Amino acid sequence: MARSLVLSLIGLMVLALGAAWAAEPMVPVRIEGELLPNAYRVADKVISGGQPVDEAAFAALKELGVKTVISVDGARPDVDLAKKFGLRYVHLPHGYDGVPDERAKELAKAVRDLPGPIYIHCHHGQHRSPAAAAVACVGVGLLQPEAAIAVLKTAGTSENYRGLYQSAQAARRLDDNLLDELQAEFRETARLPPIADAMVEIEHTYDHLKALSGGGWKRLARQPDLDPAHEALLLREHYQELMRAGEVERQPAEFRQNLQGAERDAASLETALRTWLGSGGLGSPPNSVAKSFAAVSQSCTACHSKFRDVPLSEKQR
Repeated sequence: MARSLVLSLIGLMVLALGAAWAAEPMVPVRIEGELLPNAYRVADKVISGGQPVDEAAFAALKELGVKTVISVDGARPDVDLAKKFGLRYVHLPHGYDGVPDERAKELAKAVRDLPGPIYIHCHHGQHRSPAAAAVACVGVGLLQPEAAIAVLKTAGTSENYRGLYQSAQAARRLDDNLLDELQAEFRETARLPPIADAMVEIEHTYDHLKALSGGGWKRLARQPDLDPAHEALLLREHYQELMRAGEVERQPAEFRQNLQGAERDAASLETALRTWLGSGGLGSPPNSVAKSFAAVSQSCTACHSKFRDVPLSEKQR
């Protein structure tokens, strides 16, 4: 009788420990290395990270055993380079405002049905891809719902992207029959609206300027072809081209005004850089360069917070 009681108590303790372990959210495991920015293993089959940009990065993916690469970024995937390493590309982009329900289902179906391991990436691997990976993994039962937020926090997703956090918070296991019936075309590249396409180019050019700023506006060893004044010119031209798009005319007046202000800020940065570099570019850049770049950055931040990063739930009201 005493022995039976002891065994029962042991059994209860094991169950309690098991329940406590199950309730502990899984913390993504960092994949070390510089070739795959901010890469974390979210589940056995799924890795979230930044965009693979060259042969070395795709070779690193192959070494990890990756079979499928899913981009949730707006940029056109480098399909040819992926194929060179035997990898399949799927393009399922979404914004910083959250993962739409239909896109969440497509991501879940892709994670469930496509060959793995699967590498899900956005541009930097910090905001959109962790959200997409969390939503997809919860959707197919690879993560418990309570673990979704931990994925975003571990990857460093900014809390300013409330829509991404809302998508992760709302993620639930999807019925397999629903996924079976879902008609999903896993295309290598997806067509984007003109504004979204232009914003991808603006983001990439801004990243170049940010890197140049961090290096004192000197040529970068890893990207020696980047010319500071020319990158500022490209940014200005991106804004000019975007303002000519018919889709922009249908946007709120404040959005168009923001674009015009951003174009002026980029032009001021270009002028400041050309003036300094034209005089030899000796010593530290003048205050006019720092002031102009700060204005460029503020233009992006203000526009994003007002239009890009508003959660889907608030846009749909």
